[in-house]
Amino acid sequence: MAPNTDIGLIGLAVMGKNLVLNMVDHGFSVSVYNRSPAKTEEFLKDHGESGALQGFTTIQEFVQSLKRPRKIMIMIKAGAPVDEMIASLLPFLEEGDILIDGGNSYYLDSERRYVDLKKEGILFVGIGVSGGEEGARKGPSIMPGGNIDAWPAIAPIFQSIAAQVDGRPCCSWIGTGGAGHFVKAVHNGIEYGDIQLICETYEILKTRLNLSLEQIGNIFFEWNQTDLNSYLIGAAAAVLIAKDENGNAIASTILDVAGQKGTGRWVAEDAIKAGVPMSLIIESVLARYLSTWKEVRTKAAQEFPGIPLLCQPPQEASAFIEDVREALYAAKIISYAQGFMLLKQVSQDKGWDLNLGELALIWRGGCIIQSAFLDKIHQGFENSPEAHSLILQDYFKKVLFDSETGFRRAVLHAIGSGVAIPCLSSALSFYDGYRTVDSSLFLVQGLRDYFGAHGYERRDCPRGEFYHTDWLETKKTFRV
Repeated sequence: MAPNTDIGLIGLAVMGKNLVLNMVDHGFSVSVYNRSPAKTEEFLKDHGESGALQGFTTIQEFVQSLKRPRKIMIMIKAGAPVDEMIASLLPFLEEGDILIDGGNSYYLDSERRYVDLKKEGILFVGIGVSGGEEGARKGPSIMPGGNIDAWPAIAPIFQSIAAQVDGRPCCSWIGTGGAGHFVKAVHNGIEYGDIQLICETYEILKTRLNLSLEQIGNIFFEWNQTDLNSYLIGAAAAVLIAKDENGNAIASTILDVAGQKGTGRWVAEDAIKAGVPMSLIIESVLARYLSTWKEVRTKAAQEFPGIPLLCQPPQEASAFIEDVREALYAAKIISYAQGFMLLKQVSQDKGWDLNLGELALIWRGGCIIQSAFLDKIHQGFENSPEAHSLILQDYFKKVLFDSETGFRRAVLHAIGSGVAIPCLSSALSFYDGYRTVDSSLFLVQGLRDYFGAHGYERRDCPRGEFYHTDWLETKKTFRV
């Protein structure tokens, strides 16, 4: 068979199938392969084999069907299966061919594959794809990184199938090595924080105002017409309002045990390694772990019924609802600020030179964290590219200043009512810590020097000079 298709895709699970159909809709011919031939046959039966869509049962025939340079996208489970698939493809590839991993791979695995395949003359690209099943079919947010020599050949495909906002594709080149997959992981970490903040907001409104699922859903719907407009707020409203065929709230049947696939944990670990205080994302991951202890929590609720409320119920519901909205928006700003701090730090460490404003544009459509808010982030980085974080950019500075009182009132009500708000309280603590000139952490360093002779810097000496005190005997201090 003469090579005649534009791109090949391996892995016909939901994401893979929908990406194939998206590509075909945009005029590209696609070869497909799945480890299970039955899945390939079923897919072709449902969507028809033609010049634009061809299926194969062997890897060799699949590879031979592709135009050169061959472009192969792998959409399978991350980890060892990706390495095994790459190994099975290599005997049939030639120098200049392109391998694209579109799964949720860990970015350090992508870094390794980029280096290893470069030695073989193969161009590796790790692509983050966000938007889930619907995004893959109708237009996802796409974050490609790896060997930039591959970009001219694959850009027309991926920029065509990506979501479009204001005439711009939500897809542009991210950087070398594992940059694409790292940016996608941070996107997922921010998503974790967004979701947890929405959940905590729901809990405050339910507990303090005794509102129903539908009432809170309607509040979220109203908020979605404000600066909080986002895919997730809209989705939360839809979930809370939805009723089954008997008119009962579907959300009331969902067990409060939250799952996760691991990308949030990866980002939390990467933040700690990079020395970035990404407290909201870390707390959101821990909240999901705690949710899995359902039986333990049920027993603890019986053992610790709580104390009487420490604050009076809000006198005016509408004013309190506005306080909670301000708290959610302020915490969201802080969460995104932390995410972009991590992106900036790792970009510097890896030499990626990430364009942070461009990332905000890529996320405006097709992905789970898409929101109007991202335009503000893009503008912030355009206007203040050297600012340490979003918090110090003019628009976000003003929002935090204007919403601080409502933010604090909402958190006080939650704490006084015994409502767990790990992310909202963490956001407020980060905000207060970020603007503290003289913190109590001098005592940490004093204690470290006391029991471990680790030394400390002095307020009256240049940074980088360290001193040690003989705390137990002479109390004398000397430079080390």
